[in-house]
Amino acid sequence: MFLRPPGSHASVTYKPNIVLILADDLGIGDVGCYGNDTLRTPNIDRLAKEGVKLTQHIAAAPLCTPSRAAFLTGRYPVRSGMDAIDDYRVMMWTGASGGLPPNETTFAKILQQQGYITGLIGKWHQGVNCESRNDHCHHPLNHGFDYFYGMPFSLMNECQITKRPEKNRVLRAKYWLYTQIIAIAVLTLGIARLAGLVSVPWKIITCFAWFGLLFFASWFSSYGFTRYWDCIIMRNHEIIEQPMMVERTTSLILREAVSFIERNKHGPFLLFVSFLHVHTPLITTEMFRGKSRYGLYGDNVEEMDWMVGRVLDAIDKEGLKNTTLMYFASDHGGFLEAQERNAQLGGWNGIYKGGKAMGGWEGGIRVPGILRWPGVLPAYALIKEPTSLMDIYPTVVHLAGGRLPQDRVIDGRNLMPLLQGSAQHSEHEFMFHYCGVYLHAVRWHQKDSGAVWKAHYITPVFQPEGAGTCYGRGICPCIGEGVTHHDPPLLFDLSRDPSEVKPLTPGTEPLFDTVIRRIESALQEHRRTLTPVPPQLSGHNNMWKPWLQPCCGIFPFCWCDKESGNPHPAL
Repeated sequence: MFLRPPGSHASVTYKPNIVLILADDLGIGDVGCYGNDTLRTPNIDRLAKEGVKLTQHIAAAPLCTPSRAAFLTGRYPVRSGMDAIDDYRVMMWTGASGGLPPNETTFAKILQQQGYITGLIGKWHQGVNCESRNDHCHHPLNHGFDYFYGMPFSLMNECQITKRPEKNRVLRAKYWLYTQIIAIAVLTLGIARLAGLVSVPWKIITCFAWFGLLFFASWFSSYGFTRYWDCIIMRNHEIIEQPMMVERTTSLILREAVSFIERNKHGPFLLFVSFLHVHTPLITTEMFRGKSRYGLYGDNVEEMDWMVGRVLDAIDKEGLKNTTLMYFASDHGGFLEAQERNAQLGGWNGIYKGGKAMGGWEGGIRVPGILRWPGVLPAYALIKEPTSLMDIYPTVVHLAGGRLPQDRVIDGRNLMPLLQGSAQHSEHEFMFHYCGVYLHAVRWHQKDSGAVWKAHYITPVFQPEGAGTCYGRGICPCIGEGVTHHDPPLLFDLSRDPSEVKPLTPGTEPLFDTVIRRIESALQEHRRTLTPVPPQLSGHNNMWKPWLQPCCGIFPFCWCDKESGNPHPAL
């Protein structure tokens, strides 16, 4: 393809290398170039100085699994079945049957067809198997990646022995309570029978005991060994660590990212670096512990920035800087409810209301977005137009000389005209903000006036009142008693009120009814483009199934450490 660098009269003919870096749970307010003056992020800031910073970059969902599905496919997750109808809004187990459907076409698959070597280093969280332990139908290698090294699942507290378990904490507590009740009942009946106080046959007491034992085994076999089932590292289809050794994960992921660049420097290559940072439990090496001004979370952010710097150094060392498009973003906003005692373990979303899991409020979906390509994209550039994580899909497909799928709706838009200045406005007129499969808000970019209207149909109920998040629930829900429905919807003009503090009314905004009617019309048109698809996060697809569990031994004896003999320096 032909690209003309700004200020140049000579055309260049080549396919660029592409490096996509995605942070996990990073708040837009955690980065220096987005206004943070307490955390040190010099490498991310350097990307912004040498490239283009997007100030209205929006995730298609406020949680990991659906957001990443949208990023990979350029489509709202509701189109692929990668959003939920209940509280289980992400993939819950490595051994579940749900995941990114094999018939979805990722950008990696298209670039692979265009001659790119494609690699994914880090977090996947899009499923692994469908019907058997080794069918790998949802695996990265089945979605266009030539090489995968990292977690097929997601980082969580269970991965660090010293942390309090977090998966289904309330449900697990109920199971444990029921187990204790059964045990106490059996013990009481046994003692009473021995004392001659009751005449219950021993056969019945034994049946109760067996029932209690089976009940305990049924739930403890999954929740009691979560670290072994989910905290694993894979290289391609092979399990390398089960469970993973968290103290060396950072250096191993960095080693693999740098090695991929070195191996494929003659390109073209696509490298997707999907960080485990800055997701709880905030695994941070000794080199960065206690070094920031914002506790363990700040330490983890600064370590992630250092990792970004090492990837940049590898690109520069191989002389690839001017032939490589770099992109940095987060999958969604910071996790406000993440706390331990009095310590805040989640991020900061700057001036924006809300955070992770909230489908409508800006804090859950507005994320950093930075692109650098010296000689092709301008330096020190700022774009305030609405853009989406889904836009990366058509952008990289265009740069690779590929063709977008014609048999499905692609919601992303090619960013290159906007990035290079040949277009003044984003192609996004309307953006739809989902929480699970439920639409919470709609954004309308009124290009002729510059206004960015947002109508909220559903908002979460903060606990306690006025807290700005859902501390009482641990995470904000999408439906039920934990949300408020608005009719007419709450309306804000983000160009005047980006913090969404003062909702407009027909009395304060003359255009209120006109704006709501236009948004309603666009919403109806959008809904006509949706078609029913199998729900990948349904109860059946999102439960642990032992026969699907990846295992490096003979199930259930799943443990191995194939990295112990390999060097893993802090690069």
